[in-house]
Amino acid sequence: MNNKQFLAELSKRCNLSVTETEKNAEALINVMESIWHDGDSVNLSGFGLLGVRKKKERVSVSPSTGVKMLVPPKLVLTYKPSLVLKEKVNTKNYGEEV
Repeated sequence: MNNKQFLAELSKRCNLSVTETEKNAEALINVMESIWHDGDSVNLSGFGLLGVRKKKERVSVSPSTGVKMLVPPKLVLTYKPSLVLKEKVNTKNYGEEV
């Protein structure tokens, strides 16, 4: 599912126009970006934990030349799904209403 299809489905389920849904999605992403920029994480109940983690600098060796390089530290996004979501996805009849 691409972004356009996702926004169309979300707008249908929320009874909003696609434009309104797109604005809301952009606002949500902007808020989450500012939270991550501060080094905090976002816990969405029933979905999971979205956060940032700092990777330490490390030495990497190029397999073709054998040259050692220092890879600088960086921030990476992390996601840990909630137990509720894991159970829903792992059920035999995923997607069907119970």
